[in-house]
Amino acid sequence: MATEFRQSDDELELELQEWLDSLDYVLSQGDPSRVQRILERLRIRAEQEGIDVAPSPTTPYVNTIPASEQPAYPGDLQLEARIEALVRWNAMAMVVRANRAVDGIGGHLSSFASIATLYEVGQNHFFRGPGEDGRQGDQVYFQGHSAPGNYARAFLEGRLSETELDHFRRELQPGGGLSSYPHPWLMPNFWQFPTVSLGLGPLQAIYQARMNRYLAARGLKETGSQHVWAFLGDGEIDETETLGAARLAAREGLDNLTFVVNCNLQRLDGPVRGNGKVVQELEGFFRGCGWNVIKVLWGSEWEQLLQRDRTGRLAERLGELVDGELQKYTVEGGAYMREHLFNDPYLKELASHLSDRELGSMRMGGHDPVKIYAAYRRALAHRDAPTVILAQTVKGYGLGAEVAGRNVTHEQKNLSDQQLIALRDVTALPMNDEEAMRAPFQRPPESDPAIAYLHERRKALGGYLPQREGALEPLGAADAKAFAEFKDGSERPASTTMVAVRLLGSLMRDPEIGRRIVPIIPDEARTFGMEGFFRQFGIYSPVGQLYEPVDRATLLPYKEAKDGQVLEEGITESGAMASFIAAGTAGYTHGVELVPFFWFYSNFGLQRIGDLVWAAGELRTRGFLIGGLSGRTQLQGEGLQHQDGNSHLLAYPVPNLRAYDPAFAYEIAEIVRHGLREMFEQQKSVFYYLTVGNESYAQASMPEGSQEGIIRGMYRFRSAGLAKPKAHARLLGSGSILREAIAAQELLESYGVAADVYSVTSYKELYRDAIAIERRTLLHPDQPGESPYVASCLASGKGPVVAASDYVRALPDSIARWVPGPFVSLGTDGFGRSEDRASLRDFFEVDRRHIAYAAISALVRQGDLPKGVAERARKDLAIDVRRPSSLES
Repeated sequence: MATEFRQSDDELELELQEWLDSLDYVLSQGDPSRVQRILERLRIRAEQEGIDVAPSPTTPYVNTIPASEQPAYPGDLQLEARIEALVRWNAMAMVVRANRAVDGIGGHLSSFASIATLYEVGQNHFFRGPGEDGRQGDQVYFQGHSAPGNYARAFLEGRLSETELDHFRRELQPGGGLSSYPHPWLMPNFWQFPTVSLGLGPLQAIYQARMNRYLAARGLKETGSQHVWAFLGDGEIDETETLGAARLAAREGLDNLTFVVNCNLQRLDGPVRGNGKVVQELEGFFRGCGWNVIKVLWGSEWEQLLQRDRTGRLAERLGELVDGELQKYTVEGGAYMREHLFNDPYLKELASHLSDRELGSMRMGGHDPVKIYAAYRRALAHRDAPTVILAQTVKGYGLGAEVAGRNVTHEQKNLSDQQLIALRDVTALPMNDEEAMRAPFQRPPESDPAIAYLHERRKALGGYLPQREGALEPLGAADAKAFAEFKDGSERPASTTMVAVRLLGSLMRDPEIGRRIVPIIPDEARTFGMEGFFRQFGIYSPVGQLYEPVDRATLLPYKEAKDGQVLEEGITESGAMASFIAAGTAGYTHGVELVPFFWFYSNFGLQRIGDLVWAAGELRTRGFLIGGLSGRTQLQGEGLQHQDGNSHLLAYPVPNLRAYDPAFAYEIAEIVRHGLREMFEQQKSVFYYLTVGNESYAQASMPEGSQEGIIRGMYRFRSAGLAKPKAHARLLGSGSILREAIAAQELLESYGVAADVYSVTSYKELYRDAIAIERRTLLHPDQPGESPYVASCLASGKGPVVAASDYVRALPDSIARWVPGPFVSLGTDGFGRSEDRASLRDFFEVDRRHIAYAAISALVRQGDLPKGVAERARKDLAIDVRRPSSLES
């Protein structure tokens, strides 16, 4: 049987060779289209015979660009290799020296070691700098864990000092230091984008490329020469945000976008796909989405070997290997590779001319500048689709056999003396052993040919990267008429959502800022009453509208346009937030200030995309987040997952996010006007969060003198009207619950209680003010103490304070210690329910009855009212003292 099998195998090899010879003959005639036609006919014939030969989502495990199609390399490879050696050494020295100074300070050696050549080819030949006006360059999302390499290059360029490098991860040291990762908030003139919250960089890169097209389509800036590059690790692909918007990039033909995936096959703990092939997995995914895929797997030495193999057996063998095996070959070296990879007589003969040392030193494609250059150039030349370059590398490449490719390499923070000497040998830098063991920084004089070349290349490309322009041109003020109409209120019922939409529409027609406003909606425009924007301003689409909408004859048709102003994102809050970031940072990236308004279900905002909101803060994004259908009791019928009782509390951790919960139209108008002034006229690095609801009610007129309080977080809305009260109380309400507090004021009058009503527009602003004053008092005990704003507001009132909101009690509780007098908080702790508003407010005990009873209970406890009043109120107001709390239900 064995003999018969071998004969059958030999016959198969003979048949294969005949087919290959035929293919070679057709190719020799110089017409690849003939090959495609023949293969397609063969596929059809096989399908007719019932043989499934559906096209594979992947290509063979070889380079996409064969050596015969590689362009000539335009640079000086020798000088570039020396620059790379200096960058590699300084990146290593920075981390090693930091950990010698402070044990455990951290840093990463191996990530940059694997991506260094990918960066250097880009820096020398592709990444366009900011240009003379600082806004013409590419947007490059550098891989977060590779930050030491960016610092090391900036040191060679003279943009960072040796002191700063010595203070890597020590930002509070005299003379300054360097942030651990790309952090624009901490290094505002250096880093363009924060990328170390894995997955967010690739997502933002897609929407940044789309924003570049949007700007051009609307005539705001010509962006055709700018390219977006995103460098990411193969381990990062498991974050859902990484690949979540890939279809959008292909659908919109974003050929101004290139992903470069550093496929070193390892994540933090071990292989990315030890039992599979991550490159092939990614190729199948991206090809399926419609991306142009370029694989850069094998360096020139490997390619020479593959070219010698006319049978395709070596490529087939490489395709059989799982990534765990490839990693093993990297670690074990040439002899092991010869035995286990070249595991049949033909393959052994194929590699027989190479020594074990030569086999072990053959480079992966991601470490070969010639291969990388060819891939980058083809990516830039590709049209109508984004490109992903899958570059195979070795984690810890060049750091020695004890580090490169091993599972522990990500945690490597230090090198031994012998490892430093070995790296000195690899980089060929002029140091003796004793010098190498000290890990000194290396920067040749400006006259050195390598340094001169480095500067010349960056000058030719428009300047240094990363770099972020800080100076912005202020926007003019919107016409005051847009805000004035809301001051006097209206008896006609309207929701705060309707008010906000009307205000936004007026601002979009404003001659000063209207064109700069970017409405962003994740498929909820009709829910918020914004469908009128479709006809007035159009929905942005790069192809316009290729169909006649079914509602064309109606008053409010669905209108897509190439120059549309509205970004209708579909059901993706994360994608819409990425658009918000791209628009809200356009002043930095393009010198064109945009004013984004991102509308969303408030419970699907900060709770779902908090990581992106944090990134927006760090990027100094400006704009308005509008949480619609807010609060846990405003949204009737929808139930637990839609009802928001948390978002204002979730806004607290973001330092530069202003959070407001307005109740009336004039409050919204004042907050938006102040926000526009603060962000776009005064150029402060803040952004705003407003919650609005869909409950319709009469809109009150603006009380005299309330403007300051609206912005600072609190003002007296209505004073007590009872002439001869038995007791006093102070009621705090916010958002829609303010109306319950107003109604509770009237209920309390029947018990002889005079209550002042205050509108709390922002608990966060009150909290920020109070802790700032508390800190000043702490630091200056010899000076008279100040009163927090909340205390000053309440100082003239009497009695206990009852604070009710549509959010969890922790929100009003955050200001409790600065409130003068007894304090009671009411809130919507617990899971929501599907019910009407009245039932929900009763369930959560935030309606007028419970607010009034809470005030009476507090007054009885402090002896201002007899106990009998509480008993009477309990019956009158139908307070069920036996039912469990909402938190327990």
